[in-house]
Amino acid sequence: MRSPRRLNTRLFVLLAIASALGTTVGVTPSTAAEEAVPATIPLTFTNNSGRGEQIYIYNLGTDLATGRQGWADAGGTFHPWPAGQPVPVPAPDASIAGPARGQSLTIRLPKFSGRLYFSYGQKLVFKLATGGLVQPAVQNPSDPNRNILFNWSEYTLNDSGIWLNSTQVDMFSAPYSVGVKRPNGSVVNTGRLKPGGYRGFYDSLRGQPGGWGGLIQTRSDGTVLRALAPGHGIEAGSLPAGVMDDYINRVWTKYTSSTLTVTPFANQPSVKYYGRVSGGVMNFTNGSGAVVTSFQKPDSDSVFGCYKRLDAPNDLVRGPISRTLCAGFNRSTLLTNPNQPDTSSAGFYQDSVTNHYARKIHAQMADGKAYAFAFDDVGAHESLVHDGSPQQAYVTLDPFD
Repeated sequence: MRSPRRLNTRLFVLLAIASALGTTVGVTPSTAAEEAVPATIPLTFTNNSGRGEQIYIYNLGTDLATGRQGWADAGGTFHPWPAGQPVPVPAPDASIAGPARGQSLTIRLPKFSGRLYFSYGQKLVFKLATGGLVQPAVQNPSDPNRNILFNWSEYTLNDSGIWLNSTQVDMFSAPYSVGVKRPNGSVVNTGRLKPGGYRGFYDSLRGQPGGWGGLIQTRSDGTVLRALAPGHGIEAGSLPAGVMDDYINRVWTKYTSSTLTVTPFANQPSVKYYGRVSGGVMNFTNGSGAVVTSFQKPDSDSVFGCYKRLDAPNDLVRGPISRTLCAGFNRSTLLTNPNQPDTSSAGFYQDSVTNHYARKIHAQMADGKAYAFAFDDVGAHESLVHDGSPQQAYVTLDPFD
């Protein structure tokens, strides 16, 4: 199981940056006059999966009123986790019995930031350590959730509305889509695969040279459970650790003799930073020529995870520059466009060395949008729905076709 960490950290960072700028990141505000967001809103789970197993739902995360971690029951009541132990102990059973095949279930979402897990046929195993909740980490073969078919969505509901996504940042697994009803009654959805997209993704990944098929995990009975995101694949030893090295090296060589210009905020085109590699380090300067931040040459894991040597702190300089670099590396646009971010998907994933996992996920999405890596929202290519005055939210479990 993965070590304890704060839920929904990436979304918190994006919202903090947006707040500081007085804007939004990759979202479309409601066209109706924004009203006060109630203490809870309804969320309807619909089971269109075509599968007959019992569904279990979990709403886990951080209570925004107190900052405490815990879980919410079907009525939206928050329950803080009890204290953990140095040796992780079982967490209270936070599961909600989900809808049968072809049925729906409505629960209440409180002001919360966290994850909506759902599993097929078995309850998930959650434990509590001294640092908090220990979440599933199925790249570890000994994780107790390794052979369970499950997935999750991330969300934040606060006084400014709801942000609800479908995510493949950690893995591609049981298909689902998300939606939100706006005050005018319209519903916006994202995350749905094309017809045949679920199997099409796995077939395509298996056929990708370079070991990418090793990301796929199956159960002993042959059931396909998931494809790990490439960073987790490197951790598990199922994807070569140097799979992106050739591209990374070419980028570092190019910007030894030319300049990479980063304009991180679409609504502030005058804010620019200029990157050049010197002594093996990419230094970014501002318009006055002062160095504002520097990056060591990243490895493949740093690129896929958008962390380590591409860490993105919650600030308005290094974080936004790093987000832009992360997107450019994963989409392989840094050699073809020295002005970043490159927001036109026409140029994404064209190099033979690229994040093929992300490429293949986007290719199978009905609207082309996905959260296939941490900062897939750069240029608004993420599978996220938002409204400032949400009337209802939706999670639909989709067919495995």
